[in-house]
Amino acid sequence: MTGPGTDPFRILDLRGVALDASAVAPAADHVASGGILVYPTETVYGLGAAVTPEGVAALRAGKGRDAAKPFLALIRSAADAASLLWTAAARELADVFWPGAVTLVLADPSGMFPEGVRSPDGTVAVRVSPHPVVRALLDRLGGPLLSTSANAPGGPPARSGHEAATVARGLGGAAKILVIDGGTLPASAPSTIVDCTGPVPVIVRQGSVPTERLRCVLPEIHARTTD
Repeated sequence: MTGPGTDPFRILDLRGVALDASAVAPAADHVASGGILVYPTETVYGLGAAVTPEGVAALRAGKGRDAAKPFLALIRSAADAASLLWTAAARELADVFWPGAVTLVLADPSGMFPEGVRSPDGTVAVRVSPHPVVRALLDRLGGPLLSTSANAPGGPPARSGHEAATVARGLGGAAKILVIDGGTLPASAPSTIVDCTGPVPVIVRQGSVPTERLRCVLPEIHARTTD
């Protein structure tokens, strides 16, 4: 693990490393101790923290995120979000597109996820990532990880370890930060977000999985209009 002495963060270089629980152990320990993580996903580099009120607060302070805008949770499988209200449409989308770049918005009637992951309307956004770093990390953590794109305010998301380090330098100075360098990611749109809380699923953000593919599974799915 290396990091320039002038940088307020550490770097864990996992390029070309065989990924297993021991390889990501420093990152998992960092998250468990309340730190912020910058890590590669199948789309862009993300910012993460523990799925706890403290993790939400740390990540919100680090990124300067509006309290009204919740974070999503990366999970190992639907079993990590079994307390959420799974509609038939949500289960079908998960069966077909997970692991993958489709984020599902589900109701959290029992309030099992903390505020900041659970939105003011009582919903939670979850995704199963196919990226090997994320999968090894979640296995080591034994549960979900907060996630939001790693980008400077108003800027594009990071797509390389170098860009991720640049984002880390701009985070709140008091934050404990570890950057996982997983190399340069291929160009990709962010995940497609589908709200599955109503009788008909609604695409609330167009992303790397196009509407046409979703409609091959659920012909009734439609995109939210901005009118």
